[in-house]
Amino acid sequence: MTDTRLRGLYAITDARETDPQKIARAVEQALLGGARIVQFRDKSDHRPRRQQTAQALRQLTRRHHALLIINDDVELAAHSEADGVHIGQHDTDLTEARSQLGADALIGVSCYNQFQLARQAAQAGADYIAFGRFFPSTTKPDAVPASLDLIHKAKQELDIPVVAIGGITADNAAPLIEAGADMLAVVDGLFSRPDVCASAEQFQKLFIHHRDTEHTEAP
Repeated sequence: MTDTRLRGLYAITDARETDPQKIARAVEQALLGGARIVQFRDKSDHRPRRQQTAQALRQLTRRHHALLIINDDVELAAHSEADGVHIGQHDTDLTEARSQLGADALIGVSCYNQFQLARQAAQAGADYIAFGRFFPSTTKPDAVPASLDLIHKAKQELDIPVVAIGGITADNAAPLIEAGADMLAVVDGLFSRPDVCASAEQFQKLFIHHRDTEHTEAP
């Protein structure tokens, strides 16, 4: 069964920012603007600082009734009591992550521009899949480009929520939602903006507009 919480703005923290307090302040603004999912992404080896940040974000997301996902660190996800983990092709195996975090954990899988990876992830029990990049990305400039057809195909053939990621802004996001993306994963398009809360509100308005349009067009 599709998790109804997996819809809307999916805020991913900027791994270039390492100060726990600054990260928490920015994430709180995103949550105030309507973000319902937060992914903590930190590729550093500074374990105590990563744990401090994850715990701060866990408190924030609970307060705002939002989800916390940890990027590629099953142990940290368990330690911080996060809602789940996001893994890539070369990260922890999905089955192993599930065995460590339990049946109720949310596990997302990066599928880049490969539909076969999405099919395999869905069959293995992933809770959502992510395609991208859809636009040039400053966070991952070398990421492979993905097409809207991937979203269409996934929505037609796989019963699983779809995340779009990569260079997404409030100005270019509408076609992704129209193609069927359940969530928009955003880093720079949110956290590099001078008003994070207002930027989050812009993304959420796109989802609301699409939902209202669907209801209007329904027979």
